[in-house]
Amino acid sequence: MDQAITNRDDSQIELDRISEIAEDVLRRCRTQGASEVDVGIGVDVGLNVSVRLGEVESIEHNRDRGLSLTVYFGKRKGSASTADLSPDSIDKTIEHACAIARYTEEDPCNGLADADLLAHEFADLDLWHPWDITTEEATELALRCEQAGRDFDPRISNSEGATVQIGSSLAVGATSHGFFSRERDTRHMISLALLAEDEAGMQRDYWYESVRSAEDFPDVAAIGRTAAERTVARLGARKLGTRQCPVLFTPQVARSLIGHLVSAVSGGALYRKASFLVDHLGKPVFPDFVQIVERPRIRRGQASANFDSEGVATQDSDLISNGRLARYVLGSYSARKLGLRSTGNAGGVHNLIVTTGEEDFATLLKRMGTGLVVNELMGQGVSLLTGDYSRGASGFWVENGEIAHPVEEITIASNLREMFANIVAIGSDVDRRSHVQTGSILLERLTVAGA
Repeated sequence: MDQAITNRDDSQIELDRISEIAEDVLRRCRTQGASEVDVGIGVDVGLNVSVRLGEVESIEHNRDRGLSLTVYFGKRKGSASTADLSPDSIDKTIEHACAIARYTEEDPCNGLADADLLAHEFADLDLWHPWDITTEEATELALRCEQAGRDFDPRISNSEGATVQIGSSLAVGATSHGFFSRERDTRHMISLALLAEDEAGMQRDYWYESVRSAEDFPDVAAIGRTAAERTVARLGARKLGTRQCPVLFTPQVARSLIGHLVSAVSGGALYRKASFLVDHLGKPVFPDFVQIVERPRIRRGQASANFDSEGVATQDSDLISNGRLARYVLGSYSARKLGLRSTGNAGGVHNLIVTTGEEDFATLLKRMGTGLVVNELMGQGVSLLTGDYSRGASGFWVENGEIAHPVEEITIASNLREMFANIVAIGSDVDRRSHVQTGSILLERLTVAGA
């Protein structure tokens, strides 16, 4: 990997260099007549190694640079970006952003984030863990992962490959009203996808682990075995007749339900009146045992940050309290459109934690009795405007609290308003690989359409 980022001291030198560029861009934009300026510069370095069937398939080194610039001339806004940090390219980026701003229409909600909301103290969130590993060592890890998966069961017939991804990022953000940040973070991933086959046909599944620090990876062989176990479990999948029944979402798909909630209470959907949760602040959305909190400053968190993409300081806060919507998810522009203030969520949410119960997955199966476990969703059949929900799915049919057989080629349908209100339990089996952390979610009843 590029030593400018894998070496701790050299990363500071690189931050110094792009900090000087950011400060220079700020000055030059103000000279051009901009009343407000927001500039961000990032440098990403990575190594991706992929193997398939015991052979190296690809090795990719990347080093990407980028500068994004937004300028305001009063309430007129112009934005431009470049992937080239050469002086000529930066000159043109400044020129283009200012030209756009001079001739666009004014919008009274335009402008930088409110100065009193900006972050000026930056806690160490333990996000910087460069992985000092050679290409040969990364290749060996990928080969071990794949081999463990292929050796798990003789019905594993093929592989789509194992991948080791190593990534480091540096970022500088600066605004004309006093915000300045220098950030470093790392993210690494190991993944494997396999195919299994029996007399009934072929099935595919995968597994991955994503961490900030390589020391948090489980043994790569365990990743391979998990991918294989999930793949083999899908063999013999059947279709289901149309029915209504309880549905248990595994953590990997349960977090998509929380994602739909976030989309529905985000500023853009709200001020456009394009959400089924318009005007729901303080109203019940879930049963009263459901709590969802945002914890932006978890050490080594998947989406930890001291500030959002506008520089607004992040802070712990409830999103759902006792089943009621405690707040919206807002950046500065959408907040002004709604007559509110930014919640520090420009660019998204940071580590949403769903409070779980004490029941593990096996206990939830017994509680459900007879019904459907969903562990994969397909398609995009969700309307934020109405809440209507219809998606392709696969998983397992459950009888008497035990998994009876895998199922495929089904559709599950309901309305998000009803789904949220009819959550029966949230399990203790939390998946921590995402910025949305939840256990399995058991819903009272959905329509399942199949054969």
